[in-house]
Amino acid sequence: MTETRDTFALIGAGPMGLAMAKLLKEQGIAFEGFEAHSDVGGLWDIEAPNSTMYESAHLISSKSMTEFTDFPMDETVADYPSHREMVTYFRSFADHFELRQHFRFKSEVQSVTPLGNDGEGWRVVWRAGAEIHEAVYAGVLIANGTLSEPNMPRFPGNFEGELLHASAYRHPEQFFGKRVLIVGAGNSGCDIAVDAVHHAVSCDLSMRRGYYFVPKYVFGRPADTLGGAFKLPMWLKRKVDGLILSWFVGDPQKYGFPKPDYKLYESHPVVNSLVLYHAGHGDLTIRADIADIEEKTVSFTDGTTAEYDMILAATGYKLHYPFIDKTLLNWRQDAPHLYLNAMHPERNDLFVLGMVEATGLGWQGRHEQAEMVARYIRGCRLQSAAAAKLQRVKVERFERATGGMTYLDLPRMAYYVDKDTYRGAIKRWIKALKAEQS
Repeated sequence: MTETRDTFALIGAGPMGLAMAKLLKEQGIAFEGFEAHSDVGGLWDIEAPNSTMYESAHLISSKSMTEFTDFPMDETVADYPSHREMVTYFRSFADHFELRQHFRFKSEVQSVTPLGNDGEGWRVVWRAGAEIHEAVYAGVLIANGTLSEPNMPRFPGNFEGELLHASAYRHPEQFFGKRVLIVGAGNSGCDIAVDAVHHAVSCDLSMRRGYYFVPKYVFGRPADTLGGAFKLPMWLKRKVDGLILSWFVGDPQKYGFPKPDYKLYESHPVVNSLVLYHAGHGDLTIRADIADIEEKTVSFTDGTTAEYDMILAATGYKLHYPFIDKTLLNWRQDAPHLYLNAMHPERNDLFVLGMVEATGLGWQGRHEQAEMVARYIRGCRLQSAAAAKLQRVKVERFERATGGMTYLDLPRMAYYVDKDTYRGAIKRWIKALKAEQS
């Protein structure tokens, strides 16, 4: 077993791991990265072992609102890049900042275990091919993503057709000649439903609750690039944005979609215009929640029934950190309970990166999270006053930065934040830490 007492272990070479690697280099913090795949890119690489990508997948936010500020995407890239354009972008990012040499590829972390109290080191065990290795590191930075572990529901009854989760979906030919029911109308569910209408015999979409739908383009521009010049109070923002949606989306209920039982922004919206188009054309039938299944017959809670050859569950993902005990992450209910979704309240040698979602946060918001963590680690080593203050605050006060918003009580919303509140808090800490390190 090797000793690397001044070096951090960084788990994951997806976009969050790459951002963290770049910031660690800039702050002069030694680290060693671990990536189960043979290259960088994370789930955006459809060939990666834990990728949940599908052939038609594109960003649901525009490139200008998603890219890293100091590494803009090429002008030739589409407004809403495909997964292939995204993985090319992240590999170019790794090349530009010379990050690959800091990672062990085809190295899957098996376990991380603290040797004792904060600052006494962590034992990291990983598998590389048929061999098991281990080493001791100063700390652990977890950046293995949030969208790899399927949240597969238990359906009532017994379905005799093909049952799969959206994570197993890759290409629309999987629907050929089948009567398909897609369960769940989040962004992936609606994307996949649009694929299915062109290849399946029929496609229905089962929804437990309603969603707010946002078009990708408004006035000929990506919708998320409009506004933002003035920060409106939430009650007014809802009125303004709700009016705009009524102009460009209309009333989804006339196509059979259920009315949302919550306010705009209390859950993530669906950024998809085509699902409304196909529902309006009769290509897609909207169904209620499933009540029972018998053989290939599905009964819905509104009393209707239909027969299917395939049920695809687009029911999202669960946070999954299989290599570390949940208690070490201060886990509460559906997610780790961490300051600003990243910092352990008591330990200064354990961090989770990228466990944050917000409308419009983009990769730059996550880059800022990584910068705060990197500067904090450096500040602790320098024994700076700002780092000492942050250490006290993260022990005394849990802050998720919701901006007073009450989000739906769902696992996928357990780490959702308000973008402006979150980025404001992050930037204040960066400014304070930076002032003592320049």
